[in-house]
Amino acid sequence: MLSRSMSGALGLAVCIFAGDVAVAQSSDGAVPRDGERQDDVIVYGRALAQIGTALSGSQGVVGYRDFEDRPLSRVGELVENVPGVIATQHSGTGKANQYFLRGFNLDHGTDFAAFVDGVPVNMRTHGHGQGYLDLNFLIPELVQRIDYRKGPYFADVGDFSAAGTAKFVMADSLAAPIIEATGGSFGYYRALAAGSGALADGTLLAALDGTRSNGPWVLDEDLKKVNGLVKYSRGTGAHRWSLGLTGYHATWNATDQVPQRAIDSGSIDRFGYIDPYLGGETTRIGLTANAHFGATDVTLYAVHYRFRLTSNFTYFLDDPVDGDEFQQRDRRTVWGGSIQHRIDTTIAGLPVEATLGSEARYDHIGAIGLYRTQRAIRIGTVREDRVEEGSGALYASGTAFLSDRLRLTLGARGDLYAYDVRARTIAANSGKGSDFLLAPKAALAWRAADRIELYANYGESFHSNDVRGATIRIDPKTGDPVERVPVLVRARGAEIGGRYEASRFSASLVGYYLALGSELVFSGDGGTTEPNDATRRYGAEATFFWRPTNWITLDAAGAITHARFHDVVPGMTRIPNAVGNVVSAGAAIDAGRGLTGSLRLRHFGGAPLIEDGSVRSRATTLVNAGIYYQIGRAKLGLDALNLFDARDADITYFYTSRLQGEPAGGVDDYHLHPVEPRQVRVSLRYSF
Repeated sequence: MLSRSMSGALGLAVCIFAGDVAVAQSSDGAVPRDGERQDDVIVYGRALAQIGTALSGSQGVVGYRDFEDRPLSRVGELVENVPGVIATQHSGTGKANQYFLRGFNLDHGTDFAAFVDGVPVNMRTHGHGQGYLDLNFLIPELVQRIDYRKGPYFADVGDFSAAGTAKFVMADSLAAPIIEATGGSFGYYRALAAGSGALADGTLLAALDGTRSNGPWVLDEDLKKVNGLVKYSRGTGAHRWSLGLTGYHATWNATDQVPQRAIDSGSIDRFGYIDPYLGGETTRIGLTANAHFGATDVTLYAVHYRFRLTSNFTYFLDDPVDGDEFQQRDRRTVWGGSIQHRIDTTIAGLPVEATLGSEARYDHIGAIGLYRTQRAIRIGTVREDRVEEGSGALYASGTAFLSDRLRLTLGARGDLYAYDVRARTIAANSGKGSDFLLAPKAALAWRAADRIELYANYGESFHSNDVRGATIRIDPKTGDPVERVPVLVRARGAEIGGRYEASRFSASLVGYYLALGSELVFSGDGGTTEPNDATRRYGAEATFFWRPTNWITLDAAGAITHARFHDVVPGMTRIPNAVGNVVSAGAAIDAGRGLTGSLRLRHFGGAPLIEDGSVRSRATTLVNAGIYYQIGRAKLGLDALNLFDARDADITYFYTSRLQGEPAGGVDDYHLHPVEPRQVRVSLRYSF
């Protein structure tokens, strides 16, 4: 009912404004569209100069033109525009992706923070996993740019930012209203309508996006997804404001990872399933206000969120009669905001650019629970809670220009968290408390030559833990006493690097180090705590962007990482699913006469699956391609995903599970989620 109401309201708005050909042409927040001429010069985000402004060699920006014609299998793959980031999936499309960066298996978002128009997307104390990062509510065609940063060196970001941060900036207007229809293999259908027009001295943007898909799975995924956006903006340059409403609703069936032995025996297909009752549902409605008053930026937001997910990873290991199926639930409302002010001043005769900021967020989690299910019907409650969690932060940073070629940036950030957990199942697991963390930051940038800048960085950051783990006393499954988790866990990182920039070529090379302390973490899948040892990671990343001629653009990124547990039993130092190497590369071709093309390669290497390194996953390599033809106001597109039909795995695990008829202790085995086979999608877009 909610999704139908939202679709109707947003659809009406799209119809009204898609038909308004008097489109606002403001350059602020406008996304260029097909057929638009800009003096025959296209500014690529990756080609924008970073020398003189960036604080690190791994910082950068990706513009809409960089990924406009990039084939996407899933919306979450937008983060792969950040060099070194991999987004995979081990379940249904509606679930948040699994992310990898700098030797981290980030699970569904821990240690990688994302923001959309200043609103934090990661969910803390989430029903499925801490830092849950679901980007499915984004409409890719409305993303104006992605600002990305690696490491804990930046004072304006806190929770989940140790490995990296991506900030999605959405468009305020479109150069022309568009409608687009896409159809493809395995029952894939998508429709998009979006447009903007002048209204009351401002601009109103509206979009509606719907997707249905069955996927290649033996059990139809039956994905039904609708996204909507309405955004009103007013003003230009440094004095402007906007108010946006977004809506997202999705339901899906899920084929989770399956045991290799079941595939080898022929009992299931490679795209088959063990439990046919898995899947989920998500609803997200967000309201955002942004204002820019000269040197001051303000963001306010409210988010209503509902989530339900049914999973089964071990089948009949824990319960040989009813099975191990379980369901996770999350219902919350989030309020928050931030304010940032920039000051240009002089200290000891040196020019200084200072930034002062504060943030606040409050999560009212009305219900968060873990339940035993059979055929997706609840048969028992493991634990259920109501949680109130609030946080506030103050930060400051200042960049001193020591000379015309040398900049020193110092900063600090303090975060205070408070929480109140009210357990509905075991009263002893209730409680309240608070935690505080102060994190210093430092960066040095030296312009060694007109086209070369070198960097050195040090910083500390943190990720928060599920606060249910901070109040727990009794394991809800066994009744045994358990230890509590720390709320805030510190990360320390350092980086040295450099970049080279010319008119048509840019490149960067960095080396990094990142350490996290040992901790107990709360497992949303188990409802209790489990240990997590201290880790150390170091590695190197290289990127380049080259436009040798006006008709071709090349880019590539590569990363290698050495990741190990620290202070553990010798021989047990390997971090499961810590990918050691990542390579991505692509070419964008403009052949003229409206014909363009794109070719993308993505590779991530094998990884240890258990601590002694004796069991490893295999590498995965995928190639996607697209070709597009502009005919007047119409654009025809053809995307080929997994062009060479690789039979690799999106993700692989190694653990114990039990199928019916197997020994009571289960079987240690590989469990994999295969990449989807080659598929073709055809699209037709029309610009008014």
